[in-house]
Amino acid sequence: GAAAHGDFADHVWGVMDVLAVTGFPDIRLNAAIQSADGNVLIIPREGGYLVRLYVDLGDVDPEKRAAVREITADQAIAAAQRVLRPYTLDVRDIAWFSVYEVGQRVTDRFDDVRAEDAASRLPRVFIAGDACHTHSAKAGQGMNVSMQDTFNLGWKLVSVLEGRAGPELLRTYSIERRAIAQELIDFDRRWSKTMSSPPKDPAHPERGGVDPAELQAQFMQSGRYTAGVATRYGPTTPLTAGPTHQHLAAGFVIGMRFHSAPVVRLADAKPVELGHVARADAAWRLYAFGDADARRLLDLMAFLHDAADSPVRRHTPVGADIDSVLDVRAVYQQAHRTLKVEALPPMLLPRKGRFGLVDYEKAYTPDLKDGPDVFDLRGIDRAQGALVVVRPDQYVANVLPLAAHGELVRFFERILLPRR
Repeated sequence: GAAAHGDFADHVWGVMDVLAVTGFPDIRLNAAIQSADGNVLIIPREGGYLVRLYVDLGDVDPEKRAAVREITADQAIAAAQRVLRPYTLDVRDIAWFSVYEVGQRVTDRFDDVRAEDAASRLPRVFIAGDACHTHSAKAGQGMNVSMQDTFNLGWKLVSVLEGRAGPELLRTYSIERRAIAQELIDFDRRWSKTMSSPPKDPAHPERGGVDPAELQAQFMQSGRYTAGVATRYGPTTPLTAGPTHQHLAAGFVIGMRFHSAPVVRLADAKPVELGHVARADAAWRLYAFGDADARRLLDLMAFLHDAADSPVRRHTPVGADIDSVLDVRAVYQQAHRTLKVEALPPMLLPRKGRFGLVDYEKAYTPDLKDGPDVFDLRGIDRAQGALVVVRPDQYVANVLPLAAHGELVRFFERILLPRR
C-alpha cells in the first residue's frame, strides 16, 4: 500500500562499462568532464581495464518517452567522443550498456504500517533499496544506500528475533531510513542538475552554467553518500541521544558513522584501527576513553562488571559470552609500556567460550610512537574522558561521561530487554 512520490527530470543519460583505448590521461581516475557538447562522468572499474562512462544524452520529450529505449550504444559512444575532444576514445568492447531517465522518487513509508495505525500495530513487512528510493544512477548510490538500508534493518531483526530487544525496535527502521532517503533524493536533484549543466563561461555569465569548483565540491559530497559517511541519524528514536555531552568527544559525532582511529592494542603492542575491532554480530560497542588518572575509567569497568543494575549484566542472556550484547572496550591515555596486562580489571579480561579462554583484545592505548594520538585526533576530553556508545551498524548513539552510570542504564533500558 505504500506509494512512491516524485517525478522525472526529463533528461537522459547513457551508461556503459567498456574496454577502450583513449588518449585521455585520467581514464583511471574518477572524473567529471564538462564541455559545450555535454558532460561525461568517468568511474574506473575493478581489474585495471574496464571503465564506466556516464554520458549526457540531453533532454527528452515527455510526450515521447518510448524513444529513449531506442537509443543505441553507438549513439552514446559518439556523444562521449564529442565531449572528450581533442582526446580520442576508441571503444573496443562493451560489457554492459543501458539508458535511463533521471528521476527522483521516495516511498512514503518503508514498512506496512500506515501513519494512522502506528499506535496500534507493529510492522511485519519491510521494503528496502529501489523499492524505497530511486534517483540518478551516477556514483553507485543506489546499491550502496540500499545495502545501508538492509544493514540497518538486519541488526534490528536479529535483535528482535533473538530476544535482545522488543519488536517496537522495528519501528525505527522506516523512521531512520526514510529520512536518509529523502536527504539523498534532495541531494541527487542538485547533483543531477549540476551534471547536466554546461560549464560556466566567465566571458558570458548571463548564459548560466556551473562553475567547475562547484562541480568538484558536489562530486566529493556524492562520494560521502556512497561511503555512508554522509548519514546522520537525528534524535527521533531512542537509538540516538541528544548532544548533551558531545563536547567530551567532539570527533565522534552523535548520529554519524563511528570514525575509526589508530591505537595500540595493549596485550601485544600491535598498532590497529579501533573501528576494525567491530564484528557484524548485532552487538553494541562501548568505547571507554580514559580520564587523566584512569580512576573514572576503572570505576566504570567495576560498575559494568559487578553492579546489579549494570546494563551488561541486565541485558546479556544467561550462559552467553559477556560481550555478546554489549561489547566493552577501553582506551587508556597512558603509553602501552606503562600499563600491565595482568593489572587490567576483569571487565577487560573476560573469559569466553566453552573453554573459558581470556579475551586479550579489550584494552588499547594511544599510538604515542608513530601517532597520531587518538585523544587529540578525535577531540576527547583528557581530564574527564568519555564513553562512546556505538550501535551495531557502527553509528554513534551516545556520548556520556565515564561516571554517568545512571544515564547509561536508562539509555539501554529504552532499547534492550532484561536478560533471559
